[in-house]
Amino acid sequence: MAEELGRTDTNTNWERGVIEKLALEALKEQRRGRRWGIFFKLLAFAYITFLLIAFTDLGRGDRASSDKHTALVEVAGVIDAKGNASADNVNAALQGAFKDKKTQGVVLRINSPGGSPVQAGIIYDEIRRLRGLHPDIPMYAVVEDICASGGYYIASAADKIYVDKASLVGSIGVLMDNFGFVDAMQKVGVERRVFTAGENKAFLDPFSPLEPRQVEYAKALLGDIHQQFIEVVRKGRGTRLKDSPELFSGLIWTGSKSIELGLTDGLGSLEYVAREVIKAESIVDYTQKENVAERLAKRFGAGAAAALGLSGAGPRLR
Repeated sequence: MAEELGRTDTNTNWERGVIEKLALEALKEQRRGRRWGIFFKLLAFAYITFLLIAFTDLGRGDRASSDKHTALVEVAGVIDAKGNASADNVNAALQGAFKDKKTQGVVLRINSPGGSPVQAGIIYDEIRRLRGLHPDIPMYAVVEDICASGGYYIASAADKIYVDKASLVGSIGVLMDNFGFVDAMQKVGVERRVFTAGENKAFLDPFSPLEPRQVEYAKALLGDIHQQFIEVVRKGRGTRLKDSPELFSGLIWTGSKSIELGLTDGLGSLEYVAREVIKAESIVDYTQKENVAERLAKRFGAGAAAALGLSGAGPRLR
């Protein structure tokens, strides 16, 4: 009898253990299911949010208005092919602004330290072309915090340039820079080994001693670009420029001083120019703004280029 009771207790305990294990597994499975459910819900939410932003955060170029207006195009940040202030973005915005029949005048609002001379030159040329096609539409540049180097290169294509008294304007020069690591390598006992086909292929290599012939060539190269810059400014500003030996030296001036030097024309904000100069107080922004997908693609491309060692620094209008 005792043995039968013992076997019964053993069977009961075994069955209870199995039931408990099954219950625990069921609970675990439910928790796993809930976690995956939450994960997929969050994933779906993120995907929908991405789509909404991608479709709503679009460039505002070619935005037509039913009323007469002042067209605004922004040049903000460093001028380069991969940024918002690229020639592609700025020129597309300018084309939309000039094409709109309700546009009474175009304002290029600039807040840039400069950047690529090539990108600045492409924008400058497009401004000249559009002004030739639409001679009845005036174009003005309005400077905010800074309009230096490549930024001023672009501004010089405008009919007039307006500034704040504390704006920074100028820096008409060209820059190319790198570092020299020769002495540091000698101190730590590192030997530079570079093999080239073409005697100047390792031009201004930072790990090799400077060669006077290459330095002179670099200076001549920068001199050519600087002269192009000077000619553009003289063509755009004409007789308004004062005769000053420091005008093209790379110095930068306040907005008030830039007016005295003939680099700019007067004090004024975007709203002032729209209201008092163009006489169209309503402002429509044609600036091209990238959506999320474009920003991610550019960042991925830049990262890939950096990883492959393809990102370099050439001459800059800065």
